[in-house]
Amino acid sequence: MKAFLLLEDGTVFEGNSFGMEGDVVGEVVFNTGMTGYQEVLTDPSYCGQIVCMTYPLIGNYGVNLDDIESVKPQVKGFIVRELCQTPSNWRSIESLNEYLRRNEIIGLEGIDTRELTIILRDKGTMKGTIVTAEKLTEVEEKLDKLKKYTIDNPVLQVTTPEIVHTAGNGLRIALIDYGLKKNIVRSLVRRNCDVTVFPATATAEEILAVNPDGIMLSNGPGDPKDCRFQIDNIKKLIGKRPIFGICLGHQLTALANGADTEKLKYGHRGCNHPVKDVEKDMTYITSQNHGYTILEDSLDKEVMSVSHINMNDGTIEGIRYKNSPLFTVQFHPEASPGPGDTAYLFDEFIEMVKKHKKGA
Repeated sequence: MKAFLLLEDGTVFEGNSFGMEGDVVGEVVFNTGMTGYQEVLTDPSYCGQIVCMTYPLIGNYGVNLDDIESVKPQVKGFIVRELCQTPSNWRSIESLNEYLRRNEIIGLEGIDTRELTIILRDKGTMKGTIVTAEKLTEVEEKLDKLKKYTIDNPVLQVTTPEIVHTAGNGLRIALIDYGLKKNIVRSLVRRNCDVTVFPATATAEEILAVNPDGIMLSNGPGDPKDCRFQIDNIKKLIGKRPIFGICLGHQLTALANGADTEKLKYGHRGCNHPVKDVEKDMTYITSQNHGYTILEDSLDKEVMSVSHINMNDGTIEGIRYKNSPLFTVQFHPEASPGPGDTAYLFDEFIEMVKKHKKGA
C-alpha cells in the first residue's frame, strides 16, 4: 500500500508501507550504519523517533533472537530505500517486514533516502509523520499536529520498571537504566561482574544500599535537561563510588557538575564515527546515537578535562573528572551495532573500581 512521509517544513515523500499500516508522528533522524538495523530498532535511545537508514538495502539478513538491545522495537517508525523481502542468514527467524508487523511498527520504503538525509543535514532534525494511504489529504491539519508533537518523559517510557539482578562472582556494579542497551550488561558480565540494574527513578540511597563497588550510568533518549531528578541523583552519587557514564549518562553527569548542553543540528547516529582519545593520541571508530552535546566553554576546568574529541565536528566525546573516580563518554563502547574498538573503556572502569576498592 502507498505511504507518505510529511516533514514539518511541508516536504512530502511518497513510497510504500511495510510492517504495520496506519499513521505515526515522531522526530525524523538518520542513521549512517551499513548494518545493525536490528540493534537500531531496539535501542531505547530512539524512543519517540522515526529512523531513516542511509544504507540503501535493509533487511537482507532478517531478524534473529540474539541481536536485540531491548525487549521490543523502540522506534516510532522506520524508513528504508529498499526492503529485502527474502533475507538470507542462518540465524534469521523472520523477515524485517514480519518483525515490524508483529511489533506494530510502521515502515516506509521506496523513497529517496539520500534526499531526505540531505534535507535533515541542511535544515536540521525535524518532526515528521508517516501516513499509510492512497492519497495524502488534510496536509494542513497534519502539519498542525506535527508542530504540537512533543516527546514526554522518554526516559520513563523505556527504563526498567523494577530492579533486575544478573549474578556474577566479581565486582558488584549498580547500573542505572535510563534506556540501556543489553550489551552494556553483557559487557560487564563478560568481565565477571555482578550486575544490578536500577530504574531511572531509583534514589541514590536505594542504589548505595546494595553496597556496589562501582556505578554505571547508561544511555537513554531525550533532552538531558529534562531529567532533573536524575541529575540531582547523580550529584548525590559522585564521590561515593567510582562511576562510568555512557551517552545520556555522560550528559547528565556533566549537567550535575555545572556544565551545559545543547541540541546538535542533526546529531550523531551510526557506527562509523571517528573519535580521538586525547591521552592515547589514538583515533577509534565508534558507534553513536545522540542528538545533544556538552558545551566545552561551560566546563569547569578545575574539575573536568576533555578526554575524547569527535574528529568530524570537534564536539566533546568524553570527560574525565579530577576530583573523584569518574569518567564518561558520549559514544557507545559496548557498540551493538558497531566496532568494539573502544571496549577498553570497560576494562579501565573495572581497574578504576578495583583500585578504589583496594584503597578503601
